Amino acid sequence: MNTISDYHVHTSFSGDCSIPPETMIEAAVRGGIRHLCLTDHMDYDYEEGGVCFEFDPKEYLRRLSLMKEKYADQIDLAVGIELGLQPYLGKKHHNLVFSNSFDFVIGSIHLVHSRDPYFPSYFEGREEDAAYLEYFQCALQNLQAYSNFDTFGHLDYVVRYGPNRNRFYSYDRYREILDEILRALIRKDIGLEVNTGGYRYGLDAPNPCREIICRYRELGGRIITLGSDAHDPGYLAYGFGQAAELLKSCGFDSYFIFHDRKPEEIGL
Repeated sequence: MNTISDYHVHTSFSGDCSIPPETMIEAAVRGGIRHLCLTDHMDYDYEEGGVCFEFDPKEYLRRLSLMKEKYADQIDLAVGIELGLQPYLGKKHHNLVFSNSFDFVIGSIHLVHSRDPYFPSYFEGREEDAAYLEYFQCALQNLQAYSNFDTFGHLDYVVRYGPNRNRFYSYDRYREILDEILRALIRKDIGLEVNTGGYRYGLDAPNPCREIICRYRELGGRIITLGSDAHDPGYLAYGFGQAAELLKSCGFDSYFIFHDRKPEEIGL
């Protein structure tokens, strides 16, 4: 990649991360990352595992605005957020996004009917196929309920945690529902995130998998964003070279970053 841009990164503002923003930014500078967007979790009504995924957006923006100024000559820092989508939260998300000046908004599914696939209990007592399908159905339901975000995060996140992970998983098994999701993204002008966390989880693929990315391209999708989903400085831009080659093999020659919610194209 000519320019490294990591647009899915967490800090201590996220309930599952202990790394201060300054530490993450300084690590990105040392790693030669040119564009960095911090996208901390805002998952309202998350009740699994005793973790709170909410933070004060005003304090977040205040502190990161200072970081933007401090590191302005070393890195292009953007301030984003990762919304944990649930269909009934549309109004709350709308108020949050329009009341705060985020550069970039990720919409992600972490909860399926109040259950997170991260925990084994999501898969207990049913077939893996049914658990995966429910996740994708929930993704489509959320897209129909709320769509004021810039990219759809880690579309097949559920596969990271399944009993067999991606051993029996493929785009073809869920083609009908996945095509509905991809067409909805394209119709609403929402990007598709290529999240390299899948590599970190040993899937030998990002989230979503190559077939979904290629299908997005076939259907006319053009807005790709790249994110490591790093919760630790050691995973910043993890697997980006591999992801770039995969994107090229699907017919993409660029990806996008955002400032003030406006997309900017960067060549691969």
